[in-house]
Amino acid sequence: MRATVLVRPKPGILDPQGEAVGSALGHLGFAVKDARVGKVIDLEVDAADAADAKAKVESMCERLLANPLIESYEVEIRA
Repeated sequence: MRATVLVRPKPGILDPQGEAVGSALGHLGFAVKDARVGKVIDLEVDAADAADAKAKVESMCERLLANPLIESYEVEIRA
């Protein structure tokens, strides 16, 4: 199973990279109120089915891929 994890800073958490991107876009003439920078992680997971794959990837997120105190994550599973 293929999995994509989107990891983002939680609302209210300082995001210096997002601030830099927002500022740079403003200087280039783009009207941006807020920018948040995260990461995308693509995985191939050995799993019996989509539910098993999602459970495994969520466990990976909680233990390594995301810091649950300051980041949120979304998991998308594809066959």
